[in-house]
Amino acid sequence: MEYHGMIPVTIVTGFLGSGKTTLLGSLIKSRQSRRLALLINEFGEVAIDGMLINDGVGGDEHVRIHDFPYGLIAYGTDEHFIPTLQAIAERRANVDHVLIETSGLALPTAVMELLQSPELAGDFILDATLAVVDTPLLLSDQFDRDLNIDSPHAAVADSVATLFERQLEYADVVVLNKIDALDEDALLQAEQRVRDRAPNVRFLELAYNAQLDIRLALGLRLHQPTLTAINHRFTPLPGSDTPTLGSHVRLNGHAHSGLAGHSHGLATHKHFHEQDPGWLSFVLRSSKPQQAETIKQALIEVAKSEPLLRSKGFIKTDPDQSALVQAVRTRVAITTDAIKQSAQESELVFIGYHLNRNTVAILLSNLTGTVWK
Repeated sequence: MEYHGMIPVTIVTGFLGSGKTTLLGSLIKSRQSRRLALLINEFGEVAIDGMLINDGVGGDEHVRIHDFPYGLIAYGTDEHFIPTLQAIAERRANVDHVLIETSGLALPTAVMELLQSPELAGDFILDATLAVVDTPLLLSDQFDRDLNIDSPHAAVADSVATLFERQLEYADVVVLNKIDALDEDALLQAEQRVRDRAPNVRFLELAYNAQLDIRLALGLRLHQPTLTAINHRFTPLPGSDTPTLGSHVRLNGHAHSGLAGHSHGLATHKHFHEQDPGWLSFVLRSSKPQQAETIKQALIEVAKSEPLLRSKGFIKTDPDQSALVQAVRTRVAITTDAIKQSAQESELVFIGYHLNRNTVAILLSNLTGTVWK
């Protein structure tokens, strides 16, 4: 197979709240004449990220967006991925590149695998996989394991660390994001921490102001067209009693251009979640106006007391104004969102490990003095 006539695909992966959507938005703005197709996958049932990208794109006819909310793209029960890619292939004359943003709880191997399937391998070629990293969290040991087995936080820490490490392992390019307040020593330390976890990563790039030169992200041609299967070794997650699969056909990996094939330590996105169903997402809504500072402090308190790792959405601050909420653990940012002024109610997505919906709803209601349900 040759590259000629094949549509390049870039996968953007990264843990919850790493800044994938913001970085993707900056790439779209600097796309020049490239005609793009975007697939946006979110673990929650409400497509907040897709909404933000759509608002940023406006009516640009050269950027097509396909939302994949409340599910895990390209694995198991996803019946839309292959038909969506096939529809894109049918209009290849109007598509120069495909960008796929996976869920923050995903590994990119499911997409990699299906790109090599008979249905897609003749039309698409993996260009590169980018892993976006929340650098301040990396430096504050938030992706480290809790070695105290008696700690109540050990299970969530281990699950976070496992997923984070494997997102790095499958990446060609690691993008250090949220670095504007960091000095050179901190950046060198962050690079070393990435290298310690994933020594085979090819490139590390810096995204100041959540921006990356598009030449460092698209058109890298780091993979060869191939249908060749690479075997995985099966490594159960800690605490899992899931048996080894009878067939590993669904776990095939990818081949690297210029590098020997290597063994991946985890099955696809699908099997990670089968082994560790503790990751949960739900939406809470309130019809009452909210105070931005009150919501901010409430989310901080919830994250301190509950295994909440990510929250995002919109709050209605008055009849004619809404604000965008982006929170990663106890770090909360609320900004006025002039585009979404017609929001009829406040709506927040919560993602956490064994996170209890009723507990969070009660806490948020009590802390804000408004009903959330």
